[in-house]
Amino acid sequence: MFTIENIQAAESKIKTGADFPQFVKEIKEMGVIRNDVYVSNGLSIYFDNEDNAQQGSPDDYPALIINDEASADKLKHALTIHQQGETDYFTFCKQAADAGVEKWVVDLEEMTCTYLDAEGNELVKETIAKK
Repeated sequence: MFTIENIQAAESKIKTGADFPQFVKEIKEMGVIRNDVYVSNGLSIYFDNEDNAQQGSPDDYPALIINDEASADKLKHALTIHQQGETDYFTFCKQAADAGVEKWVVDLEEMTCTYLDAEGNELVKETIAKK
């Protein structure tokens, strides 16, 4: 079973969205099969294959207000520049909130990341590149 300390050590290596595939590889090797991230408060919940969960939040994560009007186009733009290494994690979270993202779900079995609005509607679903 992984610990939140293991996860935080892997998270500490992420500087931009370009580092995300390596992070996913690391946590998958720890036994994580799903990660839910809530944009408004930064809460991350990590699940193993027995539905055990560990959770954590960044200490310095200010509350964000999620835009009621979801925009897949805004989100796609934010993802593009984040994955190119142009923004840090919190800047991406602010842009995701502005795009109406309530949470994203990383499925490590399917190797996908799905961004959902407050009503649970899918805005964008991406395949995670393997590194």
